[in-house]
Amino acid sequence: MSKDLILEISNLSKAFGPIQALRDVRFDLRKGEIHAIAGENGAGKSTLMNIIDGILRPDSGEIRFDGKPVEIASPAIAQRLGIGFVHQEIALCPDISVAENIFMATTNISRAPLMNYARLAQKAGDVLARLGDIDPTALVQSLSISQQQLVEIAKALTLDCRVLILDEPTAALTEKEAQILFDIMRKLVKQGISIIYISHRMVEIFDHCDRVSVFRDGQYIATHNVAETTPTEIVHAMVGRVIDKLYPEKQGEDEKTGRVILSVRNLTEQRRFSDVSFDLKQGEILGIGGLIGAGRSEIVKGICKLEGQVTGEVVLNGRSLATSDYQQSIQEGLVYLSEDRKGDGLFLEMSIAENISALSLRQVSSPIGILNDGLETGLAERLGAMLNLKCGHVGEPVSNLSGGNQQKVAIAKLLSVNPKVIFLDEPTRGVDVGAKSEIHRILRDLVRKGVGIVMISSELPELIGVCDRVLVVREGRISGELAGQDMTEENIMYLASVLDRQLEAVE
Repeated sequence: MSKDLILEISNLSKAFGPIQALRDVRFDLRKGEIHAIAGENGAGKSTLMNIIDGILRPDSGEIRFDGKPVEIASPAIAQRLGIGFVHQEIALCPDISVAENIFMATTNISRAPLMNYARLAQKAGDVLARLGDIDPTALVQSLSISQQQLVEIAKALTLDCRVLILDEPTAALTEKEAQILFDIMRKLVKQGISIIYISHRMVEIFDHCDRVSVFRDGQYIATHNVAETTPTEIVHAMVGRVIDKLYPEKQGEDEKTGRVILSVRNLTEQRRFSDVSFDLKQGEILGIGGLIGAGRSEIVKGICKLEGQVTGEVVLNGRSLATSDYQQSIQEGLVYLSEDRKGDGLFLEMSIAENISALSLRQVSSPIGILNDGLETGLAERLGAMLNLKCGHVGEPVSNLSGGNQQKVAIAKLLSVNPKVIFLDEPTRGVDVGAKSEIHRILRDLVRKGVGIVMISSELPELIGVCDRVLVVREGRISGELAGQDMTEENIMYLASVLDRQLEAVE
């Protein structure tokens, strides 16, 4: 083992029954580097990280840490070695404070008879000051998803880390929060800490990582110095094929009819957004951009009557709607895809067929309300084929599927009610590049069939690549609209972050 390596893995294999999750993989991590791991969902990234963190035991192979062979039999052993793991899925206790979550491990081994909450909050505040403005005494359940992600990172930073694993750490962060994280990462590597960085975002890998290793179908493919490769080469290695177009063709001039499908006027919810007005036209994908917390999700949830006391007018195909709850919105043809597919979008332990039919039980039931398994299976198979869903059988649990295929099930559930307009909130979050391309194609096919699509995304290249127009939301108001050549990352970020008085000065 080279002296500059902190971690070296060789000939590692892991199977779950007949499924070979890892096959003779290798990987090494240098001291003080940021090493990206890239691969589609199902490539083996999570299995490898869980082995490094002691959550799983390998079937064969060797792990050497700081030059010595080790057996990482539990997360506690991994922590003693100096390995910290920030998982993509948030795993905090919602009903206790931020400070208690951050120092839970040290509190558990403490022999003090009483908890010094003031001291705990002070220590947590010192850590959080490096990440963002979060009250250490606040209950975790009161925080946004992005703030909870920062707490997870703060929790890992309190450990005496020599190796820090970050699994999609920016998936729920704003651009500002992500930049703070990247600055912290660079400071950590200067202190000799090594970082394993898992991300589907090529921009992050090429802007912030030193090397990148690619895995595919449970096998190690290649490692490159980031400065000596290209995103195209990495994507090709990930999927085993060339993806010629990450984004489908946009609406052509000959497809523009000018017909308005959905018109929103003066939509207001006293605490979160006000005077929101826009039109969705036939054949277009309308994007909604802006910083997390600006009110993007709240606006579309308000349209669908999912939450809040909303005033204003929503007109669908020329008819003003008078819905009072989400069930009525569904009946009118408005549906919403949550950004949290595992928390709000899917029933993970239920079957694919049961998930897809969840909003349309009348379609798959007898006149007296008895579920017809054959109709339910047929509906799932038809929509699954339409979306190119990859599964063994629609009777298997959704939890068995990759992230991309889970998202397809969530979309199929919405399509089962023949919607007129679909609001998609971060539709490709946590989805690999191949599945992203498929989902983008599916959305374009849907609008060409007459379905209205409104898409929220925090990934600026995705907004620009997929959408025909982009509305930018700032502090609960639409600060501007961009189309054509004006849809640039700089323009979106300007509209998302510049204060009103600064805009007025420019005008």
